[in-house]
Amino acid sequence: MQQKIADDFDLRILRELRDDARITNNELAERIGLSPSPCLRRVRRLEETGVIRGYTTLVDPAAFGWSMVAIATIRLSRQNEDEIVMFEEAIRGWDEVLECHLVTGSRDYVLKVVTGNLEQYERFIKEKIARLKCVASIETSFVMNTIKERRL
Repeated sequence: MQQKIADDFDLRILRELRDDARITNNELAERIGLSPSPCLRRVRRLEETGVIRGYTTLVDPAAFGWSMVAIATIRLSRQNEDEIVMFEEAIRGWDEVLECHLVTGSRDYVLKVVTGNLEQYERFIKEKIARLKCVASIETSFVMNTIKERRL
């Protein structure tokens, strides 16, 4: 099995791309201390092995009219395969859900949800989450302030 992160150069590439994915290969190579060709080969290998899963644009949620962030914890009525599949397929289709994590403990899932206001969040819960027959309970905490937010 090929090692996914070979050395410190790979780690430096990942850090630079995490901070600025639009950096040119020449600039990236200069910052990490490699020539452009080996740098590009390393980036392509990191992409091919799945270490780099893709590139994205971080957009201010307010641009979509989303100013409220909620953390919702969900408990399913049963943790059987049908209910898990039903829940996860529904979640993948909802724009309001930025993140969904399967967790251990008394809850099954933790969601990061964005909406424009409390009324929209209530509508999201009533019209989407609560309509899933597999959902036994929902608890919500509203984010008052984000202290640190970073993507890997």
